[in-house]
Amino acid sequence: MTNHLIFLSIPGLRSSDISASSTPTLFGWANRGAIAEMIPTFPCVTSTVQATFWTGDDPQAHGVIANGFYDRARHEVEFWVAHNDVIAGDQIWDELRTRRPELTSAVWHAQNIKGCGADFIVTPAPIHEDDGTMKLWCYSKPEGFYQELLDDLGHFPLQHYWGPLANIESTRWILRAAQRLIERSAPNLHWIYIPHLDYAAQKHGPNSAEAQTALVELDQLLGEWSNGVGNTPSGDDVVYLVAGEYALTDVTGVVYPNRVLREAGLLSVRNQDGHEYVDLASSVAFAMVDHQLAHVFVQPGDVSRAAEIAKTFEGLPGVAGAYAGRRRREIGLDHERSGDVVLVAEDDHWFAYYWWGDDAVAPPFARTVDIHRKPSYDPVELFFDASTKSIPLDASLVKGSHGVPVTQPRHRTALICSADTGFMESGTTHRDTDIKRIMLDLMGLA
Repeated sequence: MTNHLIFLSIPGLRSSDISASSTPTLFGWANRGAIAEMIPTFPCVTSTVQATFWTGDDPQAHGVIANGFYDRARHEVEFWVAHNDVIAGDQIWDELRTRRPELTSAVWHAQNIKGCGADFIVTPAPIHEDDGTMKLWCYSKPEGFYQELLDDLGHFPLQHYWGPLANIESTRWILRAAQRLIERSAPNLHWIYIPHLDYAAQKHGPNSAEAQTALVELDQLLGEWSNGVGNTPSGDDVVYLVAGEYALTDVTGVVYPNRVLREAGLLSVRNQDGHEYVDLASSVAFAMVDHQLAHVFVQPGDVSRAAEIAKTFEGLPGVAGAYAGRRRREIGLDHERSGDVVLVAEDDHWFAYYWWGDDAVAPPFARTVDIHRKPSYDPVELFFDASTKSIPLDASLVKGSHGVPVTQPRHRTALICSADTGFMESGTTHRDTDIKRIMLDLMGLA
């Protein structure tokens, strides 16, 4: 057991990635403690899995059905902006405070974390000015915490966190900032999001040479960082728990649910200055897509058509299933926030949000890194078209994706503990719903 647990949430990390030659840091932790496989709960996407880690509940209970939400009353989609109150259930920071009020916790760069019960929080929150410019900033708790980090480390490099310039510098800043906090305040639970493996895996595929390079690069950084942590006053007591949020699969095809709906006369667009925008208020149905799943929302009064709309997608190449109404229980998403139809891709395909057929009429935001105005997730933002000096409109560029239910060994991720505590055994299998209990076990609070 430990009084200082550091949890590293690393999307894309698989057990097969761990070896003495390519990942000596992670391998060393596993060799001292244990390495197991983890099964993420569908949908296997960031916000959902993180909420599952913190609550120990599945999405049907905690309500985080994707990385974004659709407000049916306002006809608005919001991605990457929700506060912590969207998560139902008791979270790990609240459990710590209830069981041992003297214990402190910190969380870095997680989703839906603003306003949570942790003592220290940092997560990106750029300020969008009225003139269209953007000011770098992060939400932090306590007040003034980010300013202290800014004075020490400079701004969090948002341009390296997402977009064509995404690279290890964002992870480096997160780890440096976390070490500053460990040196000064030594939180008992440190929950840290490590984004680096996501980039190369989505751009080039999870089994590409680029993805392997990213793995080696990350492990080297973790080694340097953990050496620094080891030299802090609490360093001798630190235990590392590492979990792959999800595993990516190689993709060779793209499905465009909104184009399917438009061709069926179900999705409406409006033309503004020669560009087509989806008209959510007038559409019978539209798809909020997120990697390898899509929530198809049917307008109130037309929900009886959900089963009919699901049939539109059944048998479509690249679509593994279309679940309408009560059938959503089969995949654990019969929740009021879910679409009336939930689509699941084959694991070699992913869903793109495009609704236009001619790129000339695509909305201007489609060619920019604009994670809030796009009514879905867009991994093409990782690419750059030098000829147009903008984001390309070629969804086939994406070579890796995630989100499908775990049905194959390749969908499983890694779970590593740096201490031999008896709470994990090498070669076993755990679910992401077990993580909260394992954290409490490691801290002697179960």
